Amino acid sequence: MKLVVILGDAAVGKMTVGQELMRRTGMRLFHNHMTIEPVIEIYGEYNGELVYQMRELFFHTFAKSDKEGVIFTYMMDFDMPSEWEYLKHLEEIFEGHPVYYVELVATQEVRLARNVTENRLKNKASKRDIETSNMRLIRDAANHRCASYEGEVTFPNYIKIDNTNLQPEEVVQMIIDRFGFETVQA
Repeated sequence: MKLVVILGDAAVGKMTVGQELMRRTGMRLFHNHMTIEPVIEIYGEYNGELVYQMRELFFHTFAKSDKEGVIFTYMMDFDMPSEWEYLKHLEEIFEGHPVYYVELVATQEVRLARNVTENRLKNKASKRDIETSNMRLIRDAANHRCASYEGEVTFPNYIKIDNTNLQPEEVVQMIIDRFGFETVQA
């Protein structure tokens, strides 16, 4: 059992890289919108507490399982102490199991282009209003620091990848090589 946390700004490619990493390693993908979208659909709006509680149940259950591992995608604001505390909380849930961190960064221009990809829109209904989604992406980039400073992240199992000009398969190979993950037959 292992936990892989993929961090990065909106539309940087967290889910897409997670999908490819799942395909290559057999770990399961739990992308952040797997809780966000049902909450919006059922509750009628975003409710952070409900999203948090759903994730808590999932993580506690998964940490006790005999699964290979779980890949979790998360948009983190590096300036907020509560975000660092949340990562520590996840490590506590998965105590005794290795935790790996992958940070993805890409230019805003590339992220805006990725914001309208078929895969993203298929998996994230709340992003289908393109104009609103693009405005939120730009606003969030101005109000939150979703990329770390050089040397800021000191986790032992950590890699930062600028995937502006990389395909998901290339990024996943870098992750597999860095952490020595075993791959499964496709």
